[in-house]
Amino acid sequence: MSAIQITSRETLSAQKYPLKHYTYQQPDGNGQMQELASEVYHRPDAVAVLLYNIHEEKFVLTRQFRLPSYLNGNHSGYLTETCAGLIDEGETPEQTAIREVKEELGYQISNLTKVGAVYTSAGGITEYLHLFISPIDDLQNHGIGGGLAEEGEDIETIILNFDKAHNLLKHGKLNDSKTVMLLQHYFLFH
Repeated sequence: MSAIQITSRETLSAQKYPLKHYTYQQPDGNGQMQELASEVYHRPDAVAVLLYNIHEEKFVLTRQFRLPSYLNGNHSGYLTETCAGLIDEGETPEQTAIREVKEELGYQISNLTKVGAVYTSAGGITEYLHLFISPIDDLQNHGIGGGLAEEGEDIETIILNFDKAHNLLKHGKLNDSKTVMLLQHYFLFH
């Protein structure tokens, strides 16, 4: 039986995904129960995929507007990112990764490798992010990508050669956590 006791929960918003306020009891280091409170955003699990072309030494990334980054000081609101998306009900993370790569970048991938999974912001969001890499070549590009218009997506494809990506990473010029993690993984292990 868990030592954590949820004492109350209140839905603060259910506009897209539930935002809830919880009060709970948790034992401290001495075993004494402490009353705590937290707001939790119940966001679905997601995937992120780093596409790389080993022969041309390039990565295929996305660039898109992100309102939270704009509201937090990113003057343009645009971020360079790996391909990513939420897992739909009934999908596996692998199925989602393949679908998202085709929707956003127009590539049909078949050689997907899972390199890990992380909580995106465990202090306040339930989302668990599955991290993948996939080799590609230009023959796999069968579409225009750009995301789904019905979801309001306007995604630009960004090609970065390995040296440029490494330099951006080294100098802290990439601001998206999933992209930083996947590029670090690539440069450490490939």
